[in-house]
Amino acid sequence: MTLLIAYDGSDDAKTAIAFAGSLFQGRPAVVLTVWERLAMTTARASAGLVMTIDNSAVEDEAIGKAMTELAEQGAELARQAGLDATPRCEADSVAVWSTIVDVADEIDATVIVTGTRGMGGVRSLLLGSTSDRVLHHAHRPVLVVPGPQPSS
Repeated sequence: MTLLIAYDGSDDAKTAIAFAGSLFQGRPAVVLTVWERLAMTTARASAGLVMTIDNSAVEDEAIGKAMTELAEQGAELARQAGLDATPRCEADSVAVWSTIVDVADEIDATVIVTGTRGMGGVRSLLLGSTSDRVLHHAHRPVLVVPGPQPSS
């Protein structure tokens, strides 16, 4: 049994790792961080960052390094939760959810574990959530773990 755990560094993803560890103690897990190239490009453009010199290779390398470190952070959390975890980082080519589903197929994951950000309202209708799309497109079980409860 191999788990695929989607990890983006959020509190929801950390909660999902902790829950997976409590359910699947000692099992192998791949902790996947997906590098959202389109989101990074859009963020730079919306911030008005115009580059006269093409530094995309340098930027890609720096972002790739940061995402690899994030995947390692997630794998370390998974190891602390009792899983036999290895990190993995991928650049998405279509959409984050699609990359998660593709990697799960590639490694023949028994289950995909993901957190949910609890998006609601118009944003959810327009964009949908990653966990929702994984749930509806994966060819294997998906465990969607709700985020931590806000303190009262």
